[in-house]
Amino acid sequence: MALRWRITALVAAAACAVAAAVGVLVHQFSRDRELSQAREAARVTLDRAAVTYARTGDIEGSGAVLDAPGLPGGLRKLVAQGHRGTEFADGSGGPAMWAARPADGRVLSVRVDLSSTMRDIGALDASIVVAGLITTAVVVPLGVLTAGRMSRRLRTAAGTARRIAAGDLDARIGAGARPRDEIADISTAVDSMAGALQKRLLGEQRFTADVAHELRTPLMGLVTAAELLPEGEAEGYVRDRVRVLSTLVEELLEISRLDAGAEQADLSPCPVEPLVRDVVARAGLDAKILSEGRDTRAAQVRTDPRRLERILSNLVVNAHRHGRAPVEITVSGDGRTVDVRDHGPGYPASLLDDGPQRFRTGARERGTGHGLGLTIALGQAQVIGAALTFTNAPDGGALATLRL
Repeated sequence: MALRWRITALVAAAACAVAAAVGVLVHQFSRDRELSQAREAARVTLDRAAVTYARTGDIEGSGAVLDAPGLPGGLRKLVAQGHRGTEFADGSGGPAMWAARPADGRVLSVRVDLSSTMRDIGALDASIVVAGLITTAVVVPLGVLTAGRMSRRLRTAAGTARRIAAGDLDARIGAGARPRDEIADISTAVDSMAGALQKRLLGEQRFTADVAHELRTPLMGLVTAAELLPEGEAEGYVRDRVRVLSTLVEELLEISRLDAGAEQADLSPCPVEPLVRDVVARAGLDAKILSEGRDTRAAQVRTDPRRLERILSNLVVNAHRHGRAPVEITVSGDGRTVDVRDHGPGYPASLLDDGPQRFRTGARERGTGHGLGLTIALGQAQVIGAALTFTNAPDGGALATLRL
């Protein structure tokens, strides 16, 4: 149940409970007061009749009766024991207050009729019920309105928090013009957190971009110097390390552009399976290409071929680098889904839980890569509007699924 309806139900229950409690208290107080007054009147009348009976032996005109047939049994037993008392009874003659006492071996009693009094109390109860219903009918809509406003504000805060979590660091709740309450405090705290997070991430992005740009100049010098080295084992090693360093710098620049949102997709119709075969051929790696449909070569999707090639190339290289052969690439019949699977130990739990992390290869040794390939593939997939997910196959091996 939504918070709005929970609050509404609570307000309705509270209004009904208050109305019921007030009604019971008023009913009980009114009834006790009327019975007390009737009891006092019956006693006064009985005492006067007893005085008259003692003087004259007659009760004519006193309002009392000797040995009344309708006297309640409990009161009759009390008089038989020599005591006097009063009792309320609702018998065949209607509600009444009785008072009785012994008189020369007989029972002298007085009956005060309470029919009209009980009708008045019933009318009061009905008025209380109507008043309670009217109060509930007025309070509940106000509760619905208030709860609705609170619910909308909370939903706005939750939606903004989800946008921030998805990467929209410019999203803000903006609680400045709203009532200063706990929800406004939460909204202000979320906005403050988003602002601090945005500043920190922008600082890290600028640092990464600056480092990559600053490394380009000495790197070009290293490339030139490596070309001047005489051929030999040392020359080959230096060139290989310079190539690795050059690749790292280019990847860092690419990540900085992706983080800054500077990349824009150039969409055009693209046949997926021929592009997959071209990627495998350029990478020079063994991969088995499978097709789920008969005519997947003709299947086209609207995407950015250059970025799609970059994504698939990184996935294939990662499968060979961290997995084991055979590496299989499956293209769906409509060309919209591409699976890249190896038969190695699978993705580590940290990657499955948190996604690709920079400079985390999941390998014990750091010499097998920089951990940037999957990060770039995920970033490029977001640029072209694709979904890239990472799982482990049920029978072993890592499985990356790209949905265009």
